Amino acid sequence: MTMDLQNPPELIGLLPGTVAQRFLTKTLLTGEQIPPPGVLDQLTVPWESVAANEAAAVRDLVQEAMVRHGDLSPTAADAWLAPRLHATLRMTRREAADPALWNFLALRLAPDYVQWRHRPRRAHPDGGAAAVAAARYSGPFYTQAFSRLWWTAELFRDGPEYIPVVVACENQDVLNTVLRFEFIHHRPVAQAMISLIQREVVKTGREVNALAVVVYAAGGTLSYESLSPDYAPDRGAYRDWIEVLPAAPRVPFDRLPDGPPDGTLDLDLLEVLVPLFTELFRDARVRGRAIAEGS
Repeated sequence: MTMDLQNPPELIGLLPGTVAQRFLTKTLLTGEQIPPPGVLDQLTVPWESVAANEAAAVRDLVQEAMVRHGDLSPTAADAWLAPRLHATLRMTRREAADPALWNFLALRLAPDYVQWRHRPRRAHPDGGAAAVAAARYSGPFYTQAFSRLWWTAELFRDGPEYIPVVVACENQDVLNTVLRFEFIHHRPVAQAMISLIQREVVKTGREVNALAVVVYAAGGTLSYESLSPDYAPDRGAYRDWIEVLPAAPRVPFDRLPDGPPDGTLDLDLLEVLVPLFTELFRDARVRGRAIAEGS
């Protein structure tokens, strides 16, 4: 599917969910036709953001992601795009919680990216055209094509450091499963889980899923907030990071950008949870692991 690049939007806007649903047609989901840009523009609401975000910066990122990763490794684009999307779309969590923003990105700014990244690579069993799930265009934050990347970067960054975000995105089960759990909004828990991946205590997607299950179950009797209190966000530093966007250079393509200078985790707090999660994981049920260990 080719987007009409002759008429790209100048500014990022908001496309309400009731409007977005009207355009989630079979021809869109199969990549045959995109919604008419002119019609979408008439239905788009201006985005009154803290920092005025030009659409071109995000469009350039999306285009670069597709060029860099080609048709052979669309999933690998997540780790490249997530931190750069977050550093380009600077906004508060309240702004990021508005689905209308993500509807606009998916339906108006980059429907070709959604097709490229999320269209099934296998033919449909009944012989029909492969189709992207509608939720990739307009859906929950952990499923929608762009919101899942922005929120992964926000929840897994360690202050201005995006390396944990890259680690998270390199394991698709973090994006597909872990992001759905409420406990991941507690930053020490998120960093402890990433630490187990970095230390290769947890390696495979099945193991990531098993870890998520036992961490969730243990959270019913343990208070992670008491064991490892989350930091108080530096709202001033975060707001300053947003407001300097108009004067900030575009994010670099060949190195990680810097995130907002708030929320660097105290390593002492991290080391409280890492041993706990390691012990929980030892007793976790991982499909196929018991057979391998007993052979």
